[in-house]
Amino acid sequence: MAVFVGVLSFSIAVLNKVEIGLDQSLSMPEDSYVMDYFRSLSQFLHAGPPVYFVVEEGLDYTSLQGQSLVCGGMGCNNDSLVQQLFDAAELDAYTRIGFAPSSWIDDYFDWVKPQSSCCRVHSGSGQFCNASVADPGCIRCRPLTPEGKQRPQGGDFMRFLPMFLSDNPNPKCGKGGHAAYGSAVNILGNDTGVGATYFMTYHTVLQTSADFIDAMRKARLIAGNITQTMSQGGSNYRVFPYSVFYVFYEQYLTIIEDTVFNLCVSLGAIFLVTVVLLGCELWSAVIMCVTIAMILVNMFGVMWLWGISLNAVSLVNLVMSCGISVEFCSHITRAFTVSAKGSRVARAEEALSHMGSSVFSGITLTKFGGIVVLAFAKSQIFQIFYFRMYLAMVLLGATHGLVFLPVLLSYTGPSVNKAKSLATQQRHRGTEREQLNF
Repeated sequence: MAVFVGVLSFSIAVLNKVEIGLDQSLSMPEDSYVMDYFRSLSQFLHAGPPVYFVVEEGLDYTSLQGQSLVCGGMGCNNDSLVQQLFDAAELDAYTRIGFAPSSWIDDYFDWVKPQSSCCRVHSGSGQFCNASVADPGCIRCRPLTPEGKQRPQGGDFMRFLPMFLSDNPNPKCGKGGHAAYGSAVNILGNDTGVGATYFMTYHTVLQTSADFIDAMRKARLIAGNITQTMSQGGSNYRVFPYSVFYVFYEQYLTIIEDTVFNLCVSLGAIFLVTVVLLGCELWSAVIMCVTIAMILVNMFGVMWLWGISLNAVSLVNLVMSCGISVEFCSHITRAFTVSAKGSRVARAEEALSHMGSSVFSGITLTKFGGIVVLAFAKSQIFQIFYFRMYLAMVLLGATHGLVFLPVLLSYTGPSVNKAKSLATQQRHRGTEREQLNF
C-alpha cells in the first residue's frame, strides 16, 4: 500500500507538469528527410509565422477619428492599433510579436501626400498615372496646400484608395500597395467604404508546441486589449488575430478542461453501470472507481516520465484506459461481493484465487503480446502514443487490479451480502449436481 500511495503522490505532484501539444516532428519517421527540415527551421530561421490582426467591418476609415484608432503616424492615438502592436514588438520575449506591423493606412497616407510623386492622375481623363510614367498631363492627386497636406477624408479617402491598392512599387515610388496590401483591405461595393482589413506582423521564432500555444494566447490577449481600447467611445469594434497554425493549436487552449470533463464522464458512466451490475452495491462501485481514478492519475505520471504530451491522441488513450481498467478491476470486485467467506481478508483471498488467474491470463497477457509489436514501429506516433501508453495501461491496470484492489477490499470492502452469498452457493451446488449427473 505504501508503494502505491507513494506512486500516486508522485503522479499528483507532476500532474501539472505534463507538456501540452503535439510536436509536428513526431508525425514523421525518425529517418525521414523532413526531420532535417524541421531542425534547420529551428536552427536558422529568424522570424516566426505571420500573424494578422483583423479589424472587422464597421470602422469608419474616412473620418479622422476612425483613422486615429488604427494608424501609427503623427496625429494618431497613442493607444491605436498600430501603436499597440509596435509596443508589443518591443516586448517580444513576452508577447511573441517579433516585428512592427505593416500598416496599410500609414503607407497610404505617405503614398497620397502631395510631397510624394506616387499619387498622380491624368488632368484630362482622371485616370491614375503610375510614378514611372513620364506624361506632362499627369498631376498630383492633392494640391500642395495646407489642406492638401492633411490626411485625406471622406470622398478623397475613398477616391484614391483603390488607386493605392492597385499601384505596384517601382524605383520612383516604393509605397505602392498592390504587392503588400492587395488583399489586406476589403473595399465595399461601388467604392463606398472600407470593410474588414488586417494589419500583418510576425511572431518570434516558435519551436515547440508550448511556444505556438503561448504565441496564440498572447496574440488573443493583445487583440482583446485593442478591441477594448477602440470601443471605449461606446462603439462596438472587434479585432481578432489569425495565423496559419492557430487552427491546429486552438484545441490546446481548452485541452485541460476537455480532459477533466471526458474522464469525469467516463468515471461517472462506469460508476452507474457498476452499481447496476453489482446489484446496487454502492460502496463496491466507489472502491472500484477510486482504483480506476488512481490508474488514470498514475498514467499522467508515466506521461511526464516518458515524455508523452497531452493532446487529442493521448486524451483518447486516457479515455480508453478507463474502459480497459474496468477489465482489471470489475471481476475481482464482483468475486469479492459474492464471496460467502466470513472476513474481508478471506473474501479478498477467495476473489483473487478464483478470478486473479483469469485476469492475468486473459486481458493482461493477451494485450501485452499485442503491445510489444508496436515497439518496433518506425512511426514515432505509434511508439510514443500507442506502445508507451498502452504498455503503461496494462502494467498499471494489472498491478492495481491484482495487487492494490484486493488489499484495499480486505481493509475497506463492503460487508457480506447474505442474499448474494446464498444465491452464489446455490448456483455452485446446482453446477456441481449437473456435473455429477453428467
